Amino acid sequence: MTVQVKSPIAVVSVFMWVGFVCTISFMEAWLKFQAPGITLPLGLGIGRLVFDALNKVEWIFAIAIVIQLVSYKAPLLSTKTIAFLLPLLLLFIQTIWLLPALDARAEMYIQDTTPPASNLHFYYAGAEVIKVICLLIYGITLFKKTDHGKSN
Repeated sequence: MTVQVKSPIAVVSVFMWVGFVCTISFMEAWLKFQAPGITLPLGLGIGRLVFDALNKVEWIFAIAIVIQLVSYKAPLLSTKTIAFLLPLLLLFIQTIWLLPALDARAEMYIQDTTPPASNLHFYYAGAEVIKVICLLIYGITLFKKTDHGKSN
């Protein structure tokens, strides 16, 4: 039995995307505040830069996957691709709504103003968990087992 990959750019992009999200969202986001001398405003300023960069990198991976899907004429509404389309939708929502809203809240803290209570961080973290799970499922589906020794 061998394993074939029809969409190598998509495979690399999916697993790199997962790695970036796990590293930034699940580790760097809270770990930076443990460093000596990091104040809340300084940590938030760093976080704004890092998450803006992460968002741009995520779009690069997403576009690479879309290009690969289109070039291989993959059906866009199959069960397999829904596992990719959901993270794409969540990335869009994060880009147009969640990140700007979180950025505005961070700016308030940086300016020494306390914003009202919000669940935005929970929404963002939940979206990250869903993206990672879906991307892992999608990435696994990009591998195809073949059995060259048997006739079909």
